[in-house]
Amino acid sequence: MQPAISPVRATILDLYDNEPNEGMRALCELLTAADGSFFGVPLTFDTHETRYKAEAPGLDYDVYLSSGGPGSPFDGEGKAWEKRYFDWLDSVVAHNERGHGSPKFVLFICHSFQMMARFFGFASVVPRRSPSFGIVPVHPTKAGKADVLLRGLPDPFYGADFRSWQVVQPRVDALRSMGASVLAIEKARPHIPLERALMAVRISPHLVGTQFHPEADPPGMSRHFRSDQRRDGVIRKVGLAKYEQILERLEDPDYLKVTHDTVVPRFLRQAVAVLRPEAVAATLPEVGAATLPEVGAASYPAVADRSRSRQGT
Repeated sequence: MQPAISPVRATILDLYDNEPNEGMRALCELLTAADGSFFGVPLTFDTHETRYKAEAPGLDYDVYLSSGGPGSPFDGEGKAWEKRYFDWLDSVVAHNERGHGSPKFVLFICHSFQMMARFFGFASVVPRRSPSFGIVPVHPTKAGKADVLLRGLPDPFYGADFRSWQVVQPRVDALRSMGASVLAIEKARPHIPLERALMAVRISPHLVGTQFHPEADPPGMSRHFRSDQRRDGVIRKVGLAKYEQILERLEDPDYLKVTHDTVVPRFLRQAVAVLRPEAVAATLPEVGAATLPEVGAASYPAVADRSRSRQGT
């Protein structure tokens, strides 16, 4: 009889600051669905209200999902929650860098992606000329097409994107020194003299972030946008044509569904495979240990180098 496999422990760092949102619901649903879905490994999760209550998790979790959130990625400067957030991220990086014990996996989403960019200093985080609002095309780079997170997605694929800030002007030397790679960029607009923002970046085999919302699900978003209050507010903000485009893309499975069904599940599957290789071997004995996902030691910039980027760009 095979011994019981211990659950993978996950937590969500909630950066929504107690504002109503669809992101937390969608992330909770994905984590609930992941329980036992990958190689039979149980998965448990809880949440930390990081921005609203300054709650930060410790290192007693295996997987961390850091959510989207409203407003500027610099709103937390000088506040307790941001210090605790960056201290938590420091501890994760230090743990993974030491290489003792199992690695910690982190997925940064939207607002958290911008926080990640500030922390590691690999690009500038600046306001957009106008907000991005809708289901938008995202172009995988060569590295993205080969990455487990995006492999096999069309070019472009589509993501839910609602933001007034962007990550631009990637610092090639900083990315190279970390062994990081840009996985996706936003749509090219040749008629507009603005550079394309970064839409996904892998910092290391264990840390990756997306500017778009990979957790966004068409049924949930459709209910959200069809409510009378939300409908009227969106039309006032972006117009009837844009509102109708969002609804049309939510109904078409070629747009958002494939992204929802791919990105977060693959992130979780990869984490489970690395953290519980015995479950993979038991489930797929013909695969063998030699072909399990390879996650080697990652290099990170020194903590002192990272600290400069936190105060702005």
